[in-house]
Amino acid sequence: MFSKYNLIVAAPPSSVEILDHRHNSKIEIKENQEFNLECRVRNAKPAAKIVWYRGNVEINIPNRADQIIEVPAKNGDKRVTRYDTHSRISLKPTAEDDYAEYTCEARHEALSQDIPMRATVQLSVLYPPGLPYIEGYTEGETIRRGQTVELVCRNRGGNPPAQLIWYKNGEQIRMAYRTAGRVSENVYTFTADASDNKARYKCEASNIMSKSPLKAEIDMSVLFSPSHVTISGPTEARVGDPVPLTCTTANSNPPAEIKWMVAGRQVRNATSRTVVSPEGGWITTSNITAVVEPNRRSLVVICHGLNMQLTENVVSTHTINVLYPPSQPFIHGYTEGTHVPSGTVQKISCTSSGGNPLATITWYKNDKKIHSTTKSTDKSVTAEITILTNVTDNEARYRCEAANSATEIPLFETITMIPPDHVKIRQEPAELKPNEEAILICDSSSSNPPAKLSWWREGIPVPGLVNTTKPGLHGGTVSSIEMRVNVTEQMNGIVYTCQANNEALQRSVHDAITLQVLYKPVFDKSNEEAVTGIENEPLIITLKADGNPQNIAYTWTKDGLPITQASSSTGMERIVSEGSVLNITKLSRHDAGTYSCEALNSQGSSLAQVNITVQYPASIVQTSESVIVNPKEDATLSCTADGNPLADDTITWKRDDFPDFEARTSIMYDKNGTSYLRISGVSREDLGRFYCIANNGVGNSSTKEVMLIVKHKPEIEEHPTYLKFASDAGDTGKLVCRSQASPLARYTWARNGSPISANTTGKYYTTYKQVDQLISESTLYITHITSADYGGYECVARNELGFSTISPRLEVTSAPDTPTLLTVLNVTHDTVILGWTPGFDGGMKASYRVRYRKVDDSGYKYEDVVGSNVTKHVIKGLETNTQYVFSIMASNKLGNSKYMPDLLSAKTAMLADHDDTVIPEDLLEKQNLPRIVIISISVIGVILLFINIGLVAGCMLKRRAKRLKEQNNQTSKSATIEMYAPSSYNDTVTGETLSSVSEKSETYSNEGSNNDYVDEGRKPTSNSYLMDHQPDYPGAYPVYEMQMPTQTGVNMAHKTHTLPHPHHHHHHPMHDQRPRARDDQSLGYHGGMSGKSSYVSAPSPAPPADGSYYNMSDRYLSYPPPLDFQNPPPIPAHPHLGHTHAPVTPPLPSNGSLMRHQRGVVPPPDVLHNTSQNPQILQAQTLAQKRELTSFGNGYGVNEQEGHLVSND
Repeated sequence: MFSKYNLIVAAPPSSVEILDHRHNSKIEIKENQEFNLECRVRNAKPAAKIVWYRGNVEINIPNRADQIIEVPAKNGDKRVTRYDTHSRISLKPTAEDDYAEYTCEARHEALSQDIPMRATVQLSVLYPPGLPYIEGYTEGETIRRGQTVELVCRNRGGNPPAQLIWYKNGEQIRMAYRTAGRVSENVYTFTADASDNKARYKCEASNIMSKSPLKAEIDMSVLFSPSHVTISGPTEARVGDPVPLTCTTANSNPPAEIKWMVAGRQVRNATSRTVVSPEGGWITTSNITAVVEPNRRSLVVICHGLNMQLTENVVSTHTINVLYPPSQPFIHGYTEGTHVPSGTVQKISCTSSGGNPLATITWYKNDKKIHSTTKSTDKSVTAEITILTNVTDNEARYRCEAANSATEIPLFETITMIPPDHVKIRQEPAELKPNEEAILICDSSSSNPPAKLSWWREGIPVPGLVNTTKPGLHGGTVSSIEMRVNVTEQMNGIVYTCQANNEALQRSVHDAITLQVLYKPVFDKSNEEAVTGIENEPLIITLKADGNPQNIAYTWTKDGLPITQASSSTGMERIVSEGSVLNITKLSRHDAGTYSCEALNSQGSSLAQVNITVQYPASIVQTSESVIVNPKEDATLSCTADGNPLADDTITWKRDDFPDFEARTSIMYDKNGTSYLRISGVSREDLGRFYCIANNGVGNSSTKEVMLIVKHKPEIEEHPTYLKFASDAGDTGKLVCRSQASPLARYTWARNGSPISANTTGKYYTTYKQVDQLISESTLYITHITSADYGGYECVARNELGFSTISPRLEVTSAPDTPTLLTVLNVTHDTVILGWTPGFDGGMKASYRVRYRKVDDSGYKYEDVVGSNVTKHVIKGLETNTQYVFSIMASNKLGNSKYMPDLLSAKTAMLADHDDTVIPEDLLEKQNLPRIVIISISVIGVILLFINIGLVAGCMLKRRAKRLKEQNNQTSKSATIEMYAPSSYNDTVTGETLSSVSEKSETYSNEGSNNDYVDEGRKPTSNSYLMDHQPDYPGAYPVYEMQMPTQTGVNMAHKTHTLPHPHHHHHHPMHDQRPRARDDQSLGYHGGMSGKSSYVSAPSPAPPADGSYYNMSDRYLSYPPPLDFQNPPPIPAHPHLGHTHAPVTPPLPSNGSLMRHQRGVVPPPDVLHNTSQNPQILQAQTLAQKRELTSFGNGYGVNEQEGHLVSND
């Protein structure tokens, strides 16, 4: 029997939300605007019910619309069907709904009633504010002026809160307001003054819902007393005069009352009137009339302004001066009728007493007001005049007047003075000009007895021509005297004086005249007629001219062309004139010549000339072409110079390597600036450059070479670069034969005694090149080189005087030879300049590396020379007053040469500043940059340097930490490392060197060095080097630093030895303990070596002293895996070398291939073991075979030694 049950699973809703509104969000809506809220409850089974709340009160809205939506399952299973419930309500909110919360709650049997599922929104209903109201003042309230008033305008309601604005008499005064909830407040605080009386204060409230602002108003009443009272009326009056006075108050509320006090008595029944003030309040005005009583000097009037309600009183005082006339003035200081000599000083005073105010005294001369000095006391005033008597005082009438406000007609007194005597000079004609006669007439005033006249010129008495007399005023006599003068320019400014002597008065009077002679400008005879200047220097010339009038205009010209005046100059002109000054800012030789200066005034013009000579340095403008002569003939060289000045000794001749110069030469000089050097009986040794030197004492000297060529047979260049040439098989070889000869040589080539027929078969062809007048060269090209083409060749250079031969060799390309003749060219406090002679470059472009160290240091520093074909190098950053040793090596793509021995040394200077040290110009850059650019670049460089130092230090610390971590993880027992390291043809192994240092002064670490490895005068070091294929030299390499103790019984006094060279060492014993020079020591360490090895990045260790390396390719930058060799290829013996021992080769696999194991983690090597091996030269017959042989190593190299790093196990 079976029963069937249907199990219904209730699923609660997954979410409830009010559509388009987040939970607890705020909805902003205008008042009475209808809107809808829609709630959705999702994924319930069965369908959920929705209940709406306003606040926490359930609401039942009639126009509510509900809907249930079935949500089928994705797989169509009806058992998983869910239901969404939607409910929408419509609202029309009012102001009471502001801040109201509407909540939608989902009710479902699967939901707990304790934790309802709700979605809530809050309404923000926008509605207008209510009426504002004002606090702080009630209409009718009385406020005093100066009282602080605080008016508060408040408004309640409104969303958003109302904006409150204060207005005074319709004018906005404050907008700032604050809100709290739905309450707004605007507080206006002020100090009451008269303008606030009857002022209307209005507060307006509005927000975005207001149709118009709502307002509240008050009218304010302010009480204030008048700030002042003013009395207007006369300040002066005579006795008995009525004086009208007016007193006016400032505005007052209520109106002020006016009370008068005159001479201490109150005036009653004074009339007053009140008017409204435009500034608020009222103005009161009162008028009275006061009568001036006698026996008073002043009358004091007081006006009181009283505000009775405020009980405040304002007072003003007015003083009326009572006027009295002064007494009659009297004159003193001169007795009328007294004779006063002309030219004397006479003081006369006038005094008046009494009067109120004191009198004002005025002096007049013949009714014309004159200046006087006034002095006053309490009861009188005195005015004094000072007279320098002259002819105008003759019977002059002086009047003194005294007056004040009380006098209608001034009081006065007069005096009359006796005329003084005087003289006066007249001139005829009025304008004086040179070469004319002038008459000077001197007249005296009336004098008794008659005056005696005389003439003086510049203080020296001179006779007068005519002396006449005639009757004058007051019974006196007038005297006259004349003088005639012939006018010249030199008389301008001469002073003539006429003296009249009155014997009765025992005084004399004078008059003087200064002659003003008009004449055209005259140039000073002291002006220079010839001036000499130096080219490129400034020159200023001043030509002085004198004339009357002195307003002189100057015009400068040259060759009829005017010179720009400074006033019209643009600033670009080099020659300008300014008045009598000619200014040449920078002389040019073309400025030489005659300059004219014209001086012009109203009387005419004059012309002066000055000749300018410009001195400029002598320069050589022409020399004779290279002079070619036969031996024992005389030769003449010429040299022409231009300059100013030029003299016979301006041009000199010089040649340092010419013996008996004075005895064998003679010099002639012509007027055209040409010097001739005659050399007698020339020989081949005289061939060379003579130097023509032009120096006239101005500026620097000028030097040019003049070549003397003596005919001679060819002399072939035998520099090492012309003795050996190199090329690879299959390529085109090139041999160069260069010679010096006059006439130039012709060339022929031969091999093994047989002439080479060039340019015919295609195997050989030649080119000819003239290098200069003496040197030429022939180049032999050999195409498709085979082994048969290597060897010696002969070059013959001949001319009409003879021939010379040379036998250059063609060899296989190889590493370069060591440079020769390393020399010190210059030394400063921190730099050394080295020069060297390159050796054979191995047939490839060679580069160079300089090695140097302090004499007492063990570590070297290295610098790579930048550029090709460079034979000079500047080493910078050295320490001052320090001895250094230097060496150099060469390298190309096939390998490196040995370093030169450390035989060259130099010591840097003591101080940083050495003016006597001169670096050749070809080693230095021209310093044309402005100082500011140099300083800027220097500062930027220093900043970049410090940044780089910081980065490098950070990298070093990081690598050191990593290395220490790796060392801690290593086992105590080292594994085995094995390496194959063939040497190159010239004792070096090709490959990327592991010991290369940075280009700037990285020293080598001596950390952990063993004291047994000590060289003479050197600190101990213990570094070995591993190298392999080196594609491009130079470069930066990682570094191995190794420490190796000495094995018992082995002399390790010299820590390094060179690899045997195939041409020099055919037998190399295992235990050769002979002491050897540092640069000729073997690299092999015989016997086992144990110690520690560390893998460091910087500083790099030093290479062996002779420049030999163990090299590694970049594939061995970490500890290399061992190599397996299978079936070694046949190694043909070099046809020119024999071997005493069979070559030792590593075992090779049978298939003839060279295989390399997969890279693994290999610990550092423990022991370096070297086995000696006889040299063997590999020669490739074809390029393909050569490339096969050079797949490991550098090809054509000697497999002389093997270096194995073997563990102690």
